[in-house]
Amino acid sequence: MLKLTARLLLSLLCLLAVMAHAQTAPEPLIAYAARIAGDDARTRVVIDFDRKPEFSLHYTAQPNRLIIDLGETAFGFSEDDLKAIGLFSEIRYGRMGEGASRIVLTARRPTRAVLAEVQPNEPGKGFRLVLDCEVITEPALQALVAEQKWVGAEKVAGGKTDRLTTTPEPAADNKFLIAIDAGHGGIDAGAKGTLTKIEEKAVTLDFATTLAARLNKEKGIKAFLVRDKDEFISLSERVVIARQRGAQLFISLHADTLRQKDIRGATIYTISDKASDALAAGLAERENLSDGIAGVEIADEPTEVTDILLDLTRRETQAFSIRMAETVRDSFDGQIGLINNPLRHAGFRVLQAPDVPSVLLELGFLSNPKDEVLLTDPEWREKVSDLLAEAIAKYMESAGVARGG
Repeated sequence: MLKLTARLLLSLLCLLAVMAHAQTAPEPLIAYAARIAGDDARTRVVIDFDRKPEFSLHYTAQPNRLIIDLGETAFGFSEDDLKAIGLFSEIRYGRMGEGASRIVLTARRPTRAVLAEVQPNEPGKGFRLVLDCEVITEPALQALVAEQKWVGAEKVAGGKTDRLTTTPEPAADNKFLIAIDAGHGGIDAGAKGTLTKIEEKAVTLDFATTLAARLNKEKGIKAFLVRDKDEFISLSERVVIARQRGAQLFISLHADTLRQKDIRGATIYTISDKASDALAAGLAERENLSDGIAGVEIADEPTEVTDILLDLTRRETQAFSIRMAETVRDSFDGQIGLINNPLRHAGFRVLQAPDVPSVLLELGFLSNPKDEVLLTDPEWREKVSDLLAEAIAKYMESAGVARGG
């Protein structure tokens, strides 16, 4: 009785904290229009907001990027309105975490903003952020980067995911805890569907939500979402969230695109310092760029540190990761489409937890029309979630995990 009362009290306190946060959190800015014009020497970017935005501007070199940090912002304009032209080869924008959003402009050449200011629009039309950008020399950009006070992952004020500090709801005793990681999110949209133009971050979150709900119906299992909304979470943070919450299994979900549009089917990846094949190597390289896409600089780890981490992963958890991958393959076989040689491996950063068996499940390819239809089908998600629940039960049995709770 005392234990139950304590849990109810903790749940009530968490609910009150959420309600208080909801009441005090400011309404997000609305970026309702955008336009861009220019050439390969000078380009202007204009974004209209419903009210005056506070912003900061930073630079990175190699890749050359201008990064604009904002308070939480809803981007309501068409993607075509801010299509990269002139100096810029790519423009991304989206949520970075609790209370923060970001715009990342990747430049073809070293570039700086000679004007970056907020100007009032006509009455009733809010304000506009104006950036006039021009090409500069490489030494000039290096000097800009060196002068700015902008370090590591602390770049977005308030923009770290709140899931690192959120106190989790206490799990029932003896339950097997599974972290479900919806790939991409926020400013990192991932791949895009050929037919529907749906973004990978939406596909993975929809599937993760379905899978977690299905697993939570199983005796002795509790699943939680690493990302439960459209926000950016760095690859290392995803690993930390899983470990801090005591996960005993980590499943990262993805739906990539390939140039070869005829390739389709699910693939199950485990970590390795050497890729099993060119396709696995290419996928790992693209997925590991997630942090860079969001403008987060990753400090280079000494080679010996990386080697030790991979060695720990291999010795302590790799056998269990491979076992899990095999049970997923066996469960899927004959039930849903699998790619040729569905068990593959490569150096995925998101699978680097040294003490948590981890797999990356490529559900299918958004570049293939047949896969795209399935990936957006709720019934297909339910079917695959059932098969994954079956695979996890077999994995637990083979690993000697008791079905408590």
